[in-house]
Amino acid sequence: MRIFELVGLAVSRLGTSRLRSMLTMLGIIIGVASVVALVSVGQGASSGITNQINSLGTNLLTVNAGASFAGFTRGAAGSATTLTSDDGAAIAQISGVAAIAPELSTSQFVVNGDKNTTTTILGTTQDYPTVRAYDIWQGGFLTDTSDEQALRVAAIGSTTADDLGLTASSIGTQIKIGGVPFTVIGILQSKGTTSANSADDQIMVPISTLKRYFTGASDSVRSIGVSVATADQMSTVKSEITTLLEQRHNIAAGASDDFSVADQTQLLSTATSVYSLLTILLAGVASISLVVGGIGIMNIMLVSVRERTREIGIRKAIGAHNRDILTQFLVEALVLSLLGGFIGIVVGLIASAVIAAVAGWGFTFDPLILVVATVFSLIVGVVFGVWPARQAARLDPIAALRFE
Repeated sequence: MRIFELVGLAVSRLGTSRLRSMLTMLGIIIGVASVVALVSVGQGASSGITNQINSLGTNLLTVNAGASFAGFTRGAAGSATTLTSDDGAAIAQISGVAAIAPELSTSQFVVNGDKNTTTTILGTTQDYPTVRAYDIWQGGFLTDTSDEQALRVAAIGSTTADDLGLTASSIGTQIKIGGVPFTVIGILQSKGTTSANSADDQIMVPISTLKRYFTGASDSVRSIGVSVATADQMSTVKSEITTLLEQRHNIAAGASDDFSVADQTQLLSTATSVYSLLTILLAGVASISLVVGGIGIMNIMLVSVRERTREIGIRKAIGAHNRDILTQFLVEALVLSLLGGFIGIVVGLIASAVIAAVAGWGFTFDPLILVVATVFSLIVGVVFGVWPARQAARLDPIAALRFE
């Protein structure tokens, strides 16, 4: 028999017992859907994390105050004094540094008319948008003059602007930060982040103004953002910053640094590897359902062989060879497995799209997932369909004809 005839016969056989066929395919459907959904969600989450990290800045190094250990920065209260604005000025002179932005922050209650919010007030300088990859939506940003004269001007993050009811026409509006009046000079373009500590939920003011009105006149800063000119200079600049600050802070050779330099590339690599590992582990657990589905196919095919014993005997009696019987039952197992796999792929893609929409990251579709899911379905059909097919092919035709 030709393969198309065998497939048609298999579909016809499955159609005569639709409920049993659907229940048999259920394990394959669940297994394939789980694997497809988990892999897609893992890729989407990894892509979302990558986009968020990249949105922090281009070729970004962050110098943090305080000693570091095991890849983390210790945020002790006294550690804020370990970096100063002069350190930032010195770092800016290193070859390969495109821009620097010292950062110091506090939390304040902000009021605009009848609207109010509590948000982060970030003191920084004019290069902050360059270092942290911000775009200005309306108005402008801080300038050297506003920092030198400690002017009460503010650039507003998009989330904070929404909370305060500020729009494109609100440039020049006065708001009160901690009871002190400030003039809105700009509103930043949203980065699209949604976490509670979103980069969009803050107000930028001159760092000298922040110190004068909120934190005191100390020269210390919390961190210094460094934009490196090119990606291939990242490691060199990082090393030079470390050497420079050790010299400026009089840190002896072998002693612990009172600062840390965070590499954006390392953070991205770590996040990606963690998500990849989790995706593989979860997909491995989900693939157990495929084995369960395969056992279900083998079970139902064995039952089918028993039910159709006389039919097999008749076919052999009129000239069917063992390979014909083997092929027929193997094709039926493959049709069951593939049909369940295709349904599982559709269910998995729908589930991953819904999860991506709820979680807020983009839906990621990789055609390779469809290929892998289809191959797995084929393997399950072959592995768990061979034994029942062999059982059918090896039946003695005389004994099969006598079977009741």
